[in-house]
Amino acid sequence: MTMDHRAEVSDFLRTRRDRITPSQAGILGDTRRRVPGLRREEVAAATGISVEYYARIERGDLRGVSTEVLDALARTLLLDEAETDHLHDLAEAAGPPARRRPRHAEQPFPDTLQRFVDAVSVPVWVRDRRMDVVATNPVGRALYAPVLEDPAARGNTARFVFFSPASQSFFPDWEDNATGIVATLRTYAGQSPRDKRLSDLIGELATRSDDFRVRWAAHDVRHHRTGLKRIHHPEVGDLELGYEAMDFPAHPDWFMFGYTAAPGSPSEERLRLLGSLAQESADGARTAADGRSTAAG
Repeated sequence: MTMDHRAEVSDFLRTRRDRITPSQAGILGDTRRRVPGLRREEVAAATGISVEYYARIERGDLRGVSTEVLDALARTLLLDEAETDHLHDLAEAAGPPARRRPRHAEQPFPDTLQRFVDAVSVPVWVRDRRMDVVATNPVGRALYAPVLEDPAARGNTARFVFFSPASQSFFPDWEDNATGIVATLRTYAGQSPRDKRLSDLIGELATRSDDFRVRWAAHDVRHHRTGLKRIHHPEVGDLELGYEAMDFPAHPDWFMFGYTAAPGSPSEERLRLLGSLAQESADGARTAADGRSTAAG
C-alpha cells in the first residue's frame, strides 16, 4: 500500500479540525454551523498564521513549516502527545529522506536479549513495528499461544485481530484492541513512511478487513506504552493483566511487553498456573530432545 503523504497530512488535520467545537477553542458568538468543527480561518487565527498559509498546510504541504508553527497548530487543534508527535513525524517525512541506516533493517534477535527475556518470570514478548512477534519467554509464549499458533495470524498480532475469528473470544475487549492496533500502526507509519514491509501490511489489512478500513480512515494515533489487557485464555480462563512497554535503545524497531497481575487476584493465581503449564511443556520438550539425541548416538 503506497502512502500518499499529502493526503495523509490533509486527512489528519481535517479530522482533527472537524472534531473541535467553537466553544472548546474559546470562540464566542454565533456557533451555529452547517458542518462540524472549526473553520479554516478560525484555526489560522488561533494559530497566528494567515488563512492562505494554513490552507497550504491542510492541503498536505508541510515543507518548511517550523517547529513553532507545528506546536502552535497542535495547541489550536487540542492534539494530545501522540497526535502532536505524529504531526511532527509527518512534517519530517515531508523533507528529503534521511541519510542513515533504516531503523527497520532486518536483524536476528540477539542471544543476550533472549537470555534476558527468558530470565523474566512474568509473561514477556517482543514485537516489531509491523506487529510481528520476534521473541517470547516460555510463559509469554504460553499466554499468546492462540496468536502464535493461528495460521491466519502468521505470528502477527494485527493479522490475528483482523483475520482470525478466534481473536474475538481471546480478546473480550476486541473493539478496543482493534482500535488500538490501528492507531499504533498509523503512529508507526508516520515515523517510518518508507518502511515497505509496514506499508505492505497496512495494505493487506485494508484490502481484507472492513473493520480495519473504517478505523484507518479515522486517522487516530496512539502511543502503546502501558495499560490493562483482558484475555480469555483457553487453558486458564479469564485474565486481567497490566502491561508495560519497554524500548531497546540499541534496537529501536523492537518493543518488549511485560504482563503482571494484581497481587492476590484470581488473575495472579491463573497466571501462576499458566507458568507451571509452560514449565511442564518446556521440560517435556527437553526430555524428548534428550531422548532423540541419545537414540541418535
